[in-house]
Formats: sequence, C-alpha cells, structure tokens
Amino acid sequence: MMNTSSWQLVRGSLGPLARGMLLGTLPLTAVSFVLGLGIALLLALARLSRRRALRALAATYVSIIRGTPLLLQLFIVFYGLPSVGIVLAPWPSAIAAFAMNVGAYASETIRAAILSVPHGQWEAASTVSLTHRQALRYVVLPQAARVALPPLGNTLISLVKDTSLASAVLVTEVLRKAQELAAPTYQFFLLYGVAAIYYWIVSQSLTYVQGRLERRLSEVTGK
Repeated sequence: MMNTSSWQLVRGSLGPLARGMLLGTLPLTAVSFVLGLGIALLLALARLSRRRALRALAATYVSIIRGTPLLLQLFIVFYGLPSVGIVLAPWPSAIAAFAMNVGAYASETIRAAILSVPHGQWEAASTVSLTHRQALRYVVLPQAARVALPPLGNTLISLVKDTSLASAVLVTEVLRKAQELAAPTYQFFLLYGVAAIYYWIVSQSLTYVQGRLERRLSEVTGK
C-alpha cells in the first residue's frame, strides 16, 4: 500500500496531468488528426487517379511513411530539418510529423472505403448528369464514410497514445508533465501510472463515441 506521502504526490499530480491532457495531448491529437485526414483524402484520390505518375508519387509517400518509425519522423522534422534551413518550433514539428503519419495510414483506409462503393453508384450518378467530382462528393464519399468510420476511429485512438512521443521533441503533454513531476522524487512508477489512467480514460471515451456514431450511421442507412 502507498504511504501518506505517496498519496499526497498522486493527489497533487492530478491537476497538472489533467492540464497536460487538456492543453497538450488533446489539442495536439485534434489538430494532427484533422490535418492528417486532409492529407489522407488527397493521397487516396491520388492513388485512384488515372495518372500513373500521381499514383506512383502517392504510393511512394505512403510506403516511406508506413515503413519508418514515427519517432524517427519526429526527429527528422524537429532535429533534421534545421540542417537544411527549415526550423520549426516543437508544437508545429509534432503536428507536422503526426499529420503526415496519420495521412499515410488513413489514406489506405479511405481508398479502400471508396473502392468498396459499388461501381453502379458511379453509373447512377452519371445518369443524372453529375460530373465525376460531383459524384465523388455527393454520392461516393458519403457512402465511403460509413465504411471508413471504424478504422478511422481506431486511428484516432492510436494517435492519442502516439502523442506521448511528442515529449521527445520538447512538447509538454501528459507524459512529459509526468516526467517533470516525477523527477524531484523519483516516483516514476506512481506518476506514470496516473498518466496511463488518463490515457485510458480518453481512449475509452473515444471508443464509446465511436460506437455511438457507428450505431447512428447503421440506423440512418438501415444496415
């Protein structure tokens, strides 16, 4: 059992770690995920393009990002780019690395979702005089979104946990705050445990919201 001083340390850490989650981890996750989805959509459309060069370029990007560690990508953006004259602060560096990583992984999810839409939907759109772009926007993407939602939700939950790597590039989020609080007392086990509980609570909350959205979409589509 923990002694009185340990309980006091844990209680005293709850507020700072909560602020680290609310002001660090969650904003970093949200911004990176939104930007990553934009990148993912562009990559997915490029992979489906009739232009061979565009398909090859997008495929190469996805292959490189998915084939290298996220931590290494963070180091390249924060520590490597200054050597070629591009200097980014910790937050923009972390957002850029996470967004590019999410974009590569989510692009395959979106591409697969688009391909899952029956070809007859494209034909039906053309019969009512919709252009290819209009068919994609108003017919195909809404249907693909239902298919893509579960894996994209999993990507978001994974991103929440992956943001802990941002502490390696000096971004103050939950893990870095736990390190700072534990350093004077060397109570790393206790404070890392509290940080883990915060991550778990957020992950479970997102899982619940994801489930509700999936059920709502199933009710709307009747599937």
